Amino acid sequence: MPEIIPIDSVGLVKTETLHIDASITLDCGRSLPSYDLVYETYGKLNSQASNAILICHALSGDHHAAGYHSMDDKKPGWWDSAIGPGKAIDTNQFYVVSVNNLGGCKGSTGPISINPETNKPYGPDFPIVTVSDWVKSQAILADSLGIQQWAAVVGGSLGGMQAMQWAISLPDRLRHVLIIAAAPKLSAQNIAFNEVARTAIKSDPEFHDGHYAEHNTLPRQGLGLARMLGHITYLSDEAMHEKFGRELRNDTINYDYGVDFQIESYLRYQSKSFVERFDANTYLLMTKALDYFDPAQEFGDDLAKTVASIQAKSLVISFTSDWRFSPARSHEIVNALLSENKEVVYAEIEAHQGHDAFLMPIPRYQQVFKTYMQRVAADCGDV
Repeated sequence: MPEIIPIDSVGLVKTETLHIDASITLDCGRSLPSYDLVYETYGKLNSQASNAILICHALSGDHHAAGYHSMDDKKPGWWDSAIGPGKAIDTNQFYVVSVNNLGGCKGSTGPISINPETNKPYGPDFPIVTVSDWVKSQAILADSLGIQQWAAVVGGSLGGMQAMQWAISLPDRLRHVLIIAAAPKLSAQNIAFNEVARTAIKSDPEFHDGHYAEHNTLPRQGLGLARMLGHITYLSDEAMHEKFGRELRNDTINYDYGVDFQIESYLRYQSKSFVERFDANTYLLMTKALDYFDPAQEFGDDLAKTVASIQAKSLVISFTSDWRFSPARSHEIVNALLSENKEVVYAEIEAHQGHDAFLMPIPRYQQVFKTYMQRVAADCGDV
């Protein structure tokens, strides 16, 4: 818990809910008759509504990107290192909107919400959503806030894919797009990781074909295994070695199948904490959204044609040790943009932390990020 809220924090924040009492038709062919989107805002919208920034979250993220909900919070929002007064996304300059994706489990309508047709949680009956569906719903949120054009849409990992989809689908509704630690589509290896995670969840005896809420239980073991697998892919070998090495938990080998090494203890801790704060059906849904993301599919798998509609200026950032979304995947995006004569800045950050580097206050990363956002700020006065 913060004894004193840092001067560069957005401070105490509150969660807002937008109820949309209108049907939304999803890419899967199904529709929701109405739905909620939960979000937070930081900073103030200027008189021209030209300084708004949309934050798109990653797989297990949510709307709480910065600040604290109360003085009892143990830590701030997941991207507090980047959002706040004087930070890269400077809330003295920008009005920042961070939304929980449709299908999430932190307040937006999703698998844990009540299905009005059954008066029970949707569970596995909640429709599959796509990145395009998120963009569609977020545009409705923007309309409700009086934002016709975002100064920038920003995201890392799955959030970076959302930002890219925004620029493709609604090109006139954003001036800048920041695509961080992302890819134009998942590799077969990444899809394979997601399928192993889903199989772990679905194989848990407490999963009950996704209807675990009706049985008053949770598939803790399966979801925990999925989290352990995912966490391994988010870190680099170097980061694991630096943090844990082969350090023993109790300075001795037990010669059994218990926990001997600190890395084992750490993964089990991550597993246990995750299952109490995230929904298993939501995890299945989010990984499927990742798998299905492939905007070039509609353009004959030609990424250049896919980005031809983009009007926004772009910043693409990758990290050298990110083996899940390697710099080569960012190069694909940059090369496609350049082939269509789009304005793009690219930075490859030397970092040993792996995929999770996009969440960390790495000096060179912060410098590039902040410098580009000052350019975004300068453009806000042109509208």
